Amino acid sequence: MSHHGVGLRALLRSAAFLTAGVLAVPLLAGCGSDDDVAKPLAAQDIDLVARGQVADGGTLKWAVDALPETLNSYQADADTGTTRVAQATLPSMFRMDATGRPVVNPAYLESAKVIETEPRQVVLYKLNQQAVWSDGREIGAADFVAQWRALSGKDTAYWTARNAGYDRIEKIERGANDLQVRVTFSRPYADWKSLFSPLYPKDVMGTPDAFNDGARRRLAVSAGPFKVEKVDTVAKDVVLGRNPRWWGRPAKLDRIVLHAVDRDKRVSALADGSADLADLDPADAQRIGLAARHKGDSGPLQGGKTSLSNLRSWARAHGLGADAAEAGKEDLAKSISRYLDQQRALEALEVRKSLEPAYTQLALNGAAGPLTDERVRRAVARALDRKEIARLVLTPLGLPAVPVGSHLALSGQPAYADDSGALGAQDTKAAQALLADAGWVPGGPVKDERKGQKAAGPESDREEKSDGGRDGEYVVGEDDKGDGGGRHLAEEGRHGGAAGAYAPKGTAAPAGAKAAPLAKDGKPLALRFVLPSGPGSDTLNTVATRISAMLDRLGIGTTITKVSDESYFKDHIAAGDFDLALYSWPSSAFPATDARPIYAKPLPAADGSVNVEQNYTRVGTDQVDQLFEQAATTLDEDEAAGLIKQADSRIWAAAGSIPLYQRPQLVGARKDLVNAGAFGFQTPVYEDMGFLKKGAKAPASPSRG
Repeated sequence: MSHHGVGLRALLRSAAFLTAGVLAVPLLAGCGSDDDVAKPLAAQDIDLVARGQVADGGTLKWAVDALPETLNSYQADADTGTTRVAQATLPSMFRMDATGRPVVNPAYLESAKVIETEPRQVVLYKLNQQAVWSDGREIGAADFVAQWRALSGKDTAYWTARNAGYDRIEKIERGANDLQVRVTFSRPYADWKSLFSPLYPKDVMGTPDAFNDGARRRLAVSAGPFKVEKVDTVAKDVVLGRNPRWWGRPAKLDRIVLHAVDRDKRVSALADGSADLADLDPADAQRIGLAARHKGDSGPLQGGKTSLSNLRSWARAHGLGADAAEAGKEDLAKSISRYLDQQRALEALEVRKSLEPAYTQLALNGAAGPLTDERVRRAVARALDRKEIARLVLTPLGLPAVPVGSHLALSGQPAYADDSGALGAQDTKAAQALLADAGWVPGGPVKDERKGQKAAGPESDREEKSDGGRDGEYVVGEDDKGDGGGRHLAEEGRHGGAAGAYAPKGTAAPAGAKAAPLAKDGKPLALRFVLPSGPGSDTLNTVATRISAMLDRLGIGTTITKVSDESYFKDHIAAGDFDLALYSWPSSAFPATDARPIYAKPLPAADGSVNVEQNYTRVGTDQVDQLFEQAATTLDEDEAAGLIKQADSRIWAAAGSIPLYQRPQLVGARKDLVNAGAFGFQTPVYEDMGFLKKGAKAPASPSRG
């Protein structure tokens, strides 16, 4: 469903999140009293301080996965970097607070509300009279009109990624004065607060050429605390400088530099000062934590008399790698010395942690094979101990290990409700009964169809070998090797920026009696579990092995196939070439709009293909589609929440997607950097970010005591 929101729509459009970026996710306006609404499972962790304690000036170097391909959030290749630029430089009519609720952004709006419902829904925006573009022009109705026309879908010359909501607008007019904008809808639209965030100037939206190409590498006009100074494709930097036309509280920082840094180089960048803030994998977060706990540790080099065997043991224990551990004494000592120098540099850093507005799911492909039968999908789902999986991933990080109970919201969001009861809790006997009803019974003659088979997928020639070998396949239950002894957590492969599952490397599969293999019509019940092979794939393989062991106790065989990150989404998830897979979706404040394409029933297209939109499990029903449409057109918030709950219950019952846990958010930061870090649900407040004044003290972090 943004990563972190981010322009959630940017995330939904990006194969990356799967989805990228998560998040300043727009959230559904709540209903009921505050006492009735659950709080986020984990608080944000940004070292929040008052502006008076923040020094004026300085440059924040913020690591991102890649240089944004475009600065236009409404294009298909927009990503998290695109969203960060938009949040810092462009108007957003609503922003998310720390509890995930949309609030009017006072920098741009005095108010926004529905003023008429009959004969048409009309929303009146009253703009802040000081709000101007950086060229001095007032923000007004002309900008709203240009964006509506560009995104309405009526002019196919605009290369837009999505038109949701804008296609329901009938007209936009100036109100009683230049500071009022009246938006009239042709059909009721409950998620109207999702629109015009971000708002681009008419210079960008006014013509197809300007929209398609003009804002990809430059943004000449802005209206935020920062403006785009340059996009340096050689240095891989987007440089944001203070906007002299900004009318709000002045930015504390002189500049924010978004610098592309590969994930496996984040710790080095933080250590050498080329980054001040960076999302981290669990293993890197653990390393920074160890540096703080072992401050002053000189390692095994004191006195210079340490034996080679002791040096090698120390190198292995500290993850210096097989090459370093097998090197000669002199080379090994140099490697350890460099490592210790970097560890000392890491003492100036800390890890800020929370939970992202995104969750990792087990996807079950309902378009082919045994999982086309809903009974088999439900049996797989009921074999899973989701609490155990959540504990496996989150407990080692010190984060709340609570399984996600909804496809359409997360705890803390007004639309959240645990609807997993529509499927049922973990129950081996119930799962066995479902399989028996579907005709899968223990024993019977079966053929080993794996022999001579290539690994799954059109990119099988590029698939990498994983533990167990054989063309990238690891057949669960064929050996007892497990995943090897490891020491850290690692993140699910980032397919364009979307991380997902985490688990301690080397964690053993749960014990349990293995059931006799199930068979039907002479064929075994065997499923292909496709995973990425990039950074973190070893530990993700362990997570998949844990799930596979749960299925093995039912007699369901699984073959884990690891493929390249480049191939994983394009050739497997999007192409439907998998039985089981792990990937993530961001959670939206506007599920009736943003979640609909993820769970919509696939429909035949004019060319004979099937349009799955973003429903890569290919599992959908007419009833779910109808509930989404009703929720999107219902202006009564209580009624809309009820419809969303019904839709979620039916998605659970169809068992195409099984939410597992909310994703960890781990951010490495300089200790003196404040008002930045693990934002959780909140839209970052860019003008308040900065470095602590000398002598000032930041409050204790909620995640670090």
